[in-house]
Amino acid sequence: MTAPRAWLIWTIGIFAYLVAVSQRTSFGVVGLEATERFHAGASAISFFTVLQLLVYAGLQIPVGLLVDRFGSRAMIAGGAVLMGLGQLQLAFADAIPGGIAGRVLVGAGDAMTFISVIRLIPLWFAPVRVPLVTQLTGMSGQLGQLFSVVPFAFVLHSYGWTPGFLMLAGMSGLAVVLVLVLLQDHPPAVPRPQAQQGLRATGASLARAWRQPGTRLGLWSHFTIQFSGTVFAMTWGYPFLISAQGLDATTVAALMALYVASAMAVGPFIGRFVSRHPLRRSTMVLLIAAATAAAWAAVLLIPGRSPLWLLAGLVMVLAIGGPGSMIGFDFARTFNPAHRIGTATGIVNVGGFIAALIAIFLIGLVLDILKATGFSNGVLYGLEPFRIALSVQFLLLGFGVGAILVCRRKVRRQMAAQGVVVPPLLTALSRQRRANLAERRQGSPAGDD
Repeated sequence: MTAPRAWLIWTIGIFAYLVAVSQRTSFGVVGLEATERFHAGASAISFFTVLQLLVYAGLQIPVGLLVDRFGSRAMIAGGAVLMGLGQLQLAFADAIPGGIAGRVLVGAGDAMTFISVIRLIPLWFAPVRVPLVTQLTGMSGQLGQLFSVVPFAFVLHSYGWTPGFLMLAGMSGLAVVLVLVLLQDHPPAVPRPQAQQGLRATGASLARAWRQPGTRLGLWSHFTIQFSGTVFAMTWGYPFLISAQGLDATTVAALMALYVASAMAVGPFIGRFVSRHPLRRSTMVLLIAAATAAAWAAVLLIPGRSPLWLLAGLVMVLAIGGPGSMIGFDFARTFNPAHRIGTATGIVNVGGFIAALIAIFLIGLVLDILKATGFSNGVLYGLEPFRIALSVQFLLLGFGVGAILVCRRKVRRQMAAQGVVVPPLLTALSRQRRANLAERRQGSPAGDD
C-alpha cells in the first residue's frame, strides 16, 4: 500500500529532477550566445550537448547498478552536487575547453538523478499507482525545462551569462539540502531490496537485465520516441525557430512553453492507458513514432517558412515523445524483479539519449558541411540547410521502429510461453466494441479488454 509519507518523498525527488532538467536543457536557449561567447561554429556548439549526453548515456548503466546498491538518496544528492559544480564552471568559462568541462559535470550529475527518482516509486507506491506516478514524474520534471526557457533565459538576457548560470548552481545547492534532510530511500516498515554484491554478481545482474527481451523493448521504445524532442529542446529547436523560421524570441519562448505544457497535459492520459491496456504499450509507442515522422515531414517539406500553427503542431507532437518514452521504464519494471529495477531502468534510459546525441552531432555536422560547400550561401542556420540537416532524424526513427518490432515479437513469444497471448489489435478492438455494446444494452459495467 502507498505509505502516507510517499507523496512528500516523491515531491522532494521531483524537485531534484526538475532541477536536473533545468540544468540539462539550459544550453538549449543559449545557442546563439554560446556561438558568440566561445567564437564557435555549429559543430562545436553541438559538441557541448553531444558530450554532455554522451556522459549522461554512458553513466546510465553504472548509475543503475550503484542506485541498486547505495539507494536513491545518496545518488540524487551526489548528482545535484556535480551539476552545481558544472554550472559554476560554465558561469566563468570563456573558452571552449572550460565550457565543455562544465557540461561534462552537468551531464554526470544529471545521469544520477532520474533513475534514482524512478526507483523510489515502486518502493513507496502501490503497484496499481506506479504507471500513473511514473508519468506524473516525467510530467512534473518538464517544469524544469520551462524554468530554463523563461526565468533562466530572462536572467541570461537581462543580466548576462555569469548571473544566469550562477542562478542554476544555486538551485542545485537547494536540491542537495532538501534531499539530505527530507528524502528517504524506502518506507521504514519495508525492507530495502537487496542488490547482489561483488563484481561477478553485478555483471550477472546486468546480463540478466539485458537478456530479458522486455528490457530491450523498453530500450528501443525510449530510443525511438524520446530523441527528437530532446534534440529540439536541448540544441537545435531555438536556432531553427529564430534563424530559419524567422520567429522573434517571445514567440519562441511561447512555443517552448507550449512544448512543456503539452508534455504535462498528455502524461496522465498515457499513464492511464498503460495501466488499463498493458498489452498495447508498444502499439502506443509505434503510433507516437509515426506522428513524430509525419509532423517533421510536414514542416520540412512545406515551401518557404512554416505557418505558426504548423510549428505549434510540431511542438505538441514532439512533446508527446517525452511522456511516451516513459513507457520504456514500465517495460523495465514489469519484466524485472525489484532488486534489478535500477539496472534495467539504466539500460532503458540509455536509448533515447544515445539517439539524441547522434542526431545532435549529425545535424551540426551537416550544417557545417553545407556552409563549407557554399550551399548555405554563408548563412549557417538558414532554412534550406536546416531542411536537410534535420532530415537525419528520419533515419533514426526508421531504425528504432524496426528494432521495436523485432523485440516485440520476442516478448510476445515469451509471454505466450507463460500463457499470456496478445490478440491482434483488430480482434481486441472488436472485442472492446462488443463489450461496450453489451454494457449499453445491459446497463452494467463491462470488463476492460
